Amino acid sequence: MLLTVARIGRPHGLRGEVALDLRTDTPEERLAAGAVIATEPASAGPLTVVRTRVQQGRWYVTFAEVTDRTAAEGLTGVTLVVDADDTEDEDDAWYPHELAGLRAEHVDGRLLGEVVGLEHAPAHDVLVVREPDGARTLVPFVRAIVPVVDVAGGRVVLDPPGGLLASDAANLVVSDETRGGDEPGRGADDEA
Repeated sequence: MLLTVARIGRPHGLRGEVALDLRTDTPEERLAAGAVIATEPASAGPLTVVRTRVQQGRWYVTFAEVTDRTAAEGLTGVTLVVDADDTEDEDDAWYPHELAGLRAEHVDGRLLGEVVGLEHAPAHDVLVVREPDGARTLVPFVRAIVPVVDVAGGRVVLDPPGGLLASDAANLVVSDETRGGDEPGRGADDEA
């Protein structure tokens, strides 16, 4: 099975450098100078890393096989991949295929739904949870909200803040204060 390291973005400059949309927690290892990385589609690679740099939190890479902007433009959208067997296991890292199908349970034991995927967001990954009523909810994949990931046990435990889940919408109570009244219990249009 191939795992995604990064997706190649737009060219940067005239000498073949490209921006990357990272999908790995260890880019400094995966993208070290001299690393040879497979691609999807396979016809675009393999690519050999010559140099990487980070500017304002964004990763840029130069490959030996890409020497100008035109060649770099041809790589836009190509995915850099590694074989799952070549990766080291981490205690707190999971792949999307390991998470899909896990039960999503509340810390109090209630069934909240099923994990149907993992999406990459700019700040952090999000679990895609299908709730029992079919609603699709994005849950930030951070320890404070997902304190337990038990792949062997077939579950994740969620401690969601109120309002995160679609099923919470039916239970929300809007107070008079949030409606914009001047005094608690009184709306702005009420007369004295």
